[in-house]
Amino acid sequence: MTRHTIEASEKPVLDIFCDKYLFRIPSYQRPYAWTTEQASELLNDIVTACGGSSDVADASPYFLGSIVLIKDPQKPEADVVDGQQRLTTLTILMSVLRDLSDPKIATAIHSYVCQTGDPIKGTSDVFRLTPRERDAEFFRTMIQNEAATAQLPDVRQFKDARARMVENASFLRERLKAFSDEERRRLTMYIAQRCYLVIVAASDQDSAFRIFSVMNSRGLDLSPADVLKAEIIGALPADKQEAYTQKWEDMEDELGRARFAELFGHIRMIHRKQKMQGTLITEFREFVPTRKTPAIFIDNELSPYTDAYEEITDRAFSSYKNADEINRQLTHLSRLDNFDWQPPAIEVIARRREDPDFILRFLSDLERLAYALFLMRNDASDRIRRYGRLLTSIQANDDLFADQSPLQLEENEKAEVRKALSGDIYTITRIRLPLLLRLDELLSGGSAVYNAPVISVEHVLPQNPAAGSQWLLDFPDLIERSLWVHKLANLVLLTRRKNSQAGNLEFSDKKEKYFSTNAGVSNFAITSKVLSQAQWTPAVLEKRQAELVGAIEKLWRLL
Repeated sequence: MTRHTIEASEKPVLDIFCDKYLFRIPSYQRPYAWTTEQASELLNDIVTACGGSSDVADASPYFLGSIVLIKDPQKPEADVVDGQQRLTTLTILMSVLRDLSDPKIATAIHSYVCQTGDPIKGTSDVFRLTPRERDAEFFRTMIQNEAATAQLPDVRQFKDARARMVENASFLRERLKAFSDEERRRLTMYIAQRCYLVIVAASDQDSAFRIFSVMNSRGLDLSPADVLKAEIIGALPADKQEAYTQKWEDMEDELGRARFAELFGHIRMIHRKQKMQGTLITEFREFVPTRKTPAIFIDNELSPYTDAYEEITDRAFSSYKNADEINRQLTHLSRLDNFDWQPPAIEVIARRREDPDFILRFLSDLERLAYALFLMRNDASDRIRRYGRLLTSIQANDDLFADQSPLQLEENEKAEVRKALSGDIYTITRIRLPLLLRLDELLSGGSAVYNAPVISVEHVLPQNPAAGSQWLLDFPDLIERSLWVHKLANLVLLTRRKNSQAGNLEFSDKKEKYFSTNAGVSNFAITSKVLSQAQWTPAVLEKRQAELVGAIEKLWRLL
């Protein structure tokens, strides 16, 4: 009977991208999906961690996370069950650093990308990471081969995983080109020597999947909140432990286990005001004062934060006034695909619950700030730094509505947001739907309710008009047509996606079949205004663009 094994160990990158491992991404894994935001976040974190010491050997280590493998302990081949995004992005990063280095250093770096054949060991040249079979050759050609990232193709000709690979390589190359040769060399040394991954290797598939399930399940595993509960309750006098245990468990039941665990991450941010560098438990212990005053922490922080977090996530704030308006602001914020804005909102609602006028004004400005950071394409690190400054200001009882407050936009930021609003909004995929829904509610006077299961953003002027169509007569100039197609003025909301043939319909047919309430489409204000137009021309678009951008500029005080 075969004896299966499970091994876990923390290793630096130099002991991972070595001859002991040949990583393979099984075909059942999802495609590579990290965007430039995640790549930027990874690079920023590593650069920040690397910068504290002149000697790399003395620099603080940086934890990159964990990966789960199916691997025979006696063989290098390892199927990646969890961790392909990190491994792939690290390979891209090392390939870019290699191709920006002089030949001697480039050869050394390439050894982390490719195992050089050794006739004595009986090994041949083989790349240390093999993506899914459909992308493997592409990844070798575009990224892993020596000098490949020095001549990257136009990303627009690719899609999905391949586009992400080329896009991230281009992004990292542009960022790292700004570094000096010595800075890049030191960064490479830091990645190899002081960046660590936890490798969890199971010799059989069933064990690997069980490990993956436990590591990613929120319902059954021991969460950081469980560990912290034992420490905090344990620090109480014995005669108070039972009562506070009941209070703790009531709060956990109120929020649910998943949200209660998330709340501890937000409490860490409220105290730390920076991106997490270590583990949640380690930073919570260091920056949240609980051991000396556990009862005060539970009564004065955990309890009011639990109430605030439930109201924020359920959009269920209650008060003697402004409750509907506050919940509407929370709805606007909830449409964004990040939760970085939540710690400041939790802190203000917990602190100022008796002042709903202040809370409403704060959330209105927080909405402006949160959407602006997205429109300005600030990455996660930039956002967290800004919200950290805001938390400091909140806790210092500063005037949050003064011009110099981190809650407010500076003049150059307002200009940048105005520029983004006038640009190709459709291409900013993560903001276009939240922005159009916000604008639609504004146009409807705040009366709109959005409960359709599917809401999509669609073009009026098609991206590729058919030959001989009226579109080409109304927009004969290709440059002018390209200028308008992705602008805010040319976008509408639908409660279903058009079929593949709908995009090129003539304007009159499009209005009747896809934009009208007779076609079963909800009457979005931003869409219904299109129905009043007899034709769709550059002049109509120019007027509509001015109206839509003007409405947002007035709402967010951008002028």
